[in-house]
Amino acid sequence: MGTDELYPPDRLSAARRATAAAGLDALLLTPGSDLRYLTGYDAHAGERLTCLVLPAEGEPTLIVPRLERPAAEAAPNTGVRIVDHPDGTDPYPLVVAALDGPPAAVGLTDRMWAEQVLALRAALPGAAQRLAGEVLRELRIRKSPAEVAALAEAGAAIGEVHLRMGEWLRPGRTEVEVAADIAAAIRAAGHVSVDFVIVAAGPNGASPHHGTSGRPIGAGEPVVVDIGGTMASGYRSDCTRTYVAGGPAPADFPDYYAVLCDAQRAAVAAVRPGITGAQADAAAREPIAAAGYGPAFLHRTGHGIGLDGHEEPYLVAGNDRPLEAGMAFSIEPGIYLSGRHGARIEDIVVCTTDGVQRLNTTPTELIAL
Repeated sequence: MGTDELYPPDRLSAARRATAAAGLDALLLTPGSDLRYLTGYDAHAGERLTCLVLPAEGEPTLIVPRLERPAAEAAPNTGVRIVDHPDGTDPYPLVVAALDGPPAAVGLTDRMWAEQVLALRAALPGAAQRLAGEVLRELRIRKSPAEVAALAEAGAAIGEVHLRMGEWLRPGRTEVEVAADIAAAIRAAGHVSVDFVIVAAGPNGASPHHGTSGRPIGAGEPVVVDIGGTMASGYRSDCTRTYVAGGPAPADFPDYYAVLCDAQRAAVAAVRPGITGAQADAAAREPIAAAGYGPAFLHRTGHGIGLDGHEEPYLVAGNDRPLEAGMAFSIEPGIYLSGRHGARIEDIVVCTTDGVQRLNTTPTELIAL
């Protein structure tokens, strides 16, 4: 896909209209996914200020460190006036100059560094500060066909890695050793960076965000492998499968894994426009609770994904927003038995006009290596 298709020029004008509708005079966006969404620029986050000044009325300005100007100019859809600042100068007056008079309210990148938030407060003392996510979340939450294609490309790439797990995952090797092989394979499959590698064997599998350790993998231990990375497009992968290597699984494990597999499939099948995030969460939770494992499902069923690994929408109790076509998110129920073992199955799916499309297509049954 072309960069113009993935980062279309009309996003800036759409963001300006949304900024005005939200009662903001401008958005001030430092490096991160919002800046990349609007311009295609994967800006370096550092102590030198990079800031897109996007007025509700008027033309945008991208303020960059002078040494990073060539990178900004090479971005696929910068399409804005670029102003640079050399080392040793104060860049914040450039922000003020890029605005048409003192603003009453501005939207800041949700995860802007505190030192930049405070510097902007000092430079624009009359401006109320709100979160830019109030505006941009609604633009980003429904993926375009090009974005869905980028997520599908990421899903295929991470699927290649899971299909190779038998090369690395075997008893006697440590979680760290297996994770190193997986990380290299994530890059070899087309990712430009590795976002996370969880290899959680035996009792470590009962901790959803375990990571890795130097503990050797035991024969027949369930191993939760949750991996993801970022593609050159900027879009992310995230997929979890559970394995058993080198021996029979613990006696109770196949039964509760079958419950988990049914729950994950039920939640995927439930996705369609109009059901809420809470209803999708309930579709995964109800079979697990009915089998007596309800308290062992410790987290929400899913999170949105795109230029961020976690973004709107979230499939969680209390989220009554209906799903819409183009929304992309994970379906990842888990069962975690403290001190013993655990399991999780995760696919990225997209809500379509009449149902759901899975972007991770490797088998979800228990995988014996």
